[in-house]
Amino acid sequence: MRVRKTISAAVLTGAVLTLSGCAGLLVPAGEGEPEPTPSPAVTTRPADPDTGATADAPAQGAPSPAVPAGDCPASGAAVEMGPVLTAMFHRAVTLTLTNCGKRPYRVHGYPSVRALGDDGERIPVPVNAGGSMFGNDQGPKEMTLKPGGQVTSTLAWVSTEEGGDLIEGDALEIAAAPDTGARVFPLEGHDIRLMDELNTTAWRAGDTG
Repeated sequence: MRVRKTISAAVLTGAVLTLSGCAGLLVPAGEGEPEPTPSPAVTTRPADPDTGATADAPAQGAPSPAVPAGDCPASGAAVEMGPVLTAMFHRAVTLTLTNCGKRPYRVHGYPSVRALGDDGERIPVPVNAGGSMFGNDQGPKEMTLKPGGQVTSTLAWVSTEEGGDLIEGDALEIAAAPDTGARVFPLEGHDIRLMDELNTTAWRAGDTG
């Protein structure tokens, strides 16, 4: 785990130049910043299969161990992370939950998110339920997804001196909910990895941030 009390002038200058002439607009991480290439962590224990007619998403908490990309967890809930968007030291990604199973999946609440250090261990970055400049949090709503159905959530954080002591995270561990099979998404780019806390909106249909 690496803690940075300040961000170097070179990093700040680079971030400002990336947004020059388009302040307030979302800029794909590929323009001026490396775009993250999601890749899975080593597979450990997947979620236990649900024996009922409908799979349920538990309340928010610690995620289960990682499952490989492209595999459908036993829970039937697979999560993907979109590219990192940037706007004046703010960062955000859209998370997409897909019912990859063969039966309806009930979802209610927030994604389970943890920041990881370079050793793959969780680091003390707070995770809050709430909105950001990328989108408001409408709160949780119970929904039932048919096979192939999707909902989204916006995960956001701030990388700026004003945020206080910043921790450099190397990856995000994300699951639809605890015990549903988590995936690990590496973070590429120096200032993209700097964070003080994570804010996430509830799973909602059509929420693109």
